[in-house]
Amino acid sequence: MAHVYYDKDANLKILGGRTVAILGYGSQGHAHAQNLKDSGVSVIIGLHEGSKSRSVASADGFEVFAVDEAARRADIVMFLMPDHLQADIYNYQVAPNMKEDAVLAFAHGFAIHFGQVTPRPKNDVFMIAPKGPGHIVRRMYTEGKGVPALVAVHQNASGRAMDIALAYGAGIGAGRSGILETTFREETESDLFGEQAVLCGGVSELIKAGFETLVAAGYQPEVAYFECLHEMKLIVDLIFEGGLSWMRYSVSDTAKYGDSVAGRRVIDDKARATMKQLLTEIQDGTFAKDWIMENKAGRPKMKKWVAGERSQLIEQVGKDLRGMMPWLDKKEAPEY
Repeated sequence: MAHVYYDKDANLKILGGRTVAILGYGSQGHAHAQNLKDSGVSVIIGLHEGSKSRSVASADGFEVFAVDEAARRADIVMFLMPDHLQADIYNYQVAPNMKEDAVLAFAHGFAIHFGQVTPRPKNDVFMIAPKGPGHIVRRMYTEGKGVPALVAVHQNASGRAMDIALAYGAGIGAGRSGILETTFREETESDLFGEQAVLCGGVSELIKAGFETLVAAGYQPEVAYFECLHEMKLIVDLIFEGGLSWMRYSVSDTAKYGDSVAGRRVIDDKARATMKQLLTEIQDGTFAKDWIMENKAGRPKMKKWVAGERSQLIEQVGKDLRGMMPWLDKKEAPEY
């Protein structure tokens, strides 16, 4: 079992007199910055000159600097921008300007674990990874609650890296609900695997395969959409609230029996073998290498894939059906 820390295990005073530079002011960036500020921590924001977030961060009461200047002023530098950008930002803007004994912090282990960022020996390096989107991290904090987080130390130059990490975690509210200890390797590899095999890749393909199977058999696309996509939220909400057992308790006996006889036929030994292969490619760095090269090439495969996915029948049918649902706060993805 993971070791879990709470507010009683953290000392926010450790951050007193230290300036935290939040690099990025998106979903996680705004939440970390605002929560730390409300916890009495000195926070500045580092953004590139053309960032659309500069005016937002300024309006929220923060001093905003270019990334190199923010790194120069900071005692703790938190990277909260996309993984594929972190190496260049660190190498060309942060490392040449940061204090000799500054602390490097991350909310995801990708750049460190896959060697995209190589810290200097005198830098403490830690990770605080909230297990929820930024708007929830912020809302829970304002309600006196918190979102659980993972904590890991990659480099403990000062001998106090974990203490600093826990203070940071308490500052964003995570200590109210629990901070689970992990490693950069475990967080990175499990996170990538979950995204690919289950949360994004797996679920998306399962939904599409079910939809396409019904449509090919002559069922109305609208009916197939309801059964294979729309009702997914109902099931996931039940699982989220009380686990698989609560979901199975809550659905009909017919659904429960169908679960028992069909689940392992759909996710069979071949699917499990594919999951193991995906995990191997994450562990040996194949996926990271491919993703880095895809970005350097301008994302040609990604752009082609996104365009193809947007043109799928399930997307067109879904758009029409969501127009019949006045309770939804309807969303439409911009062009990629």
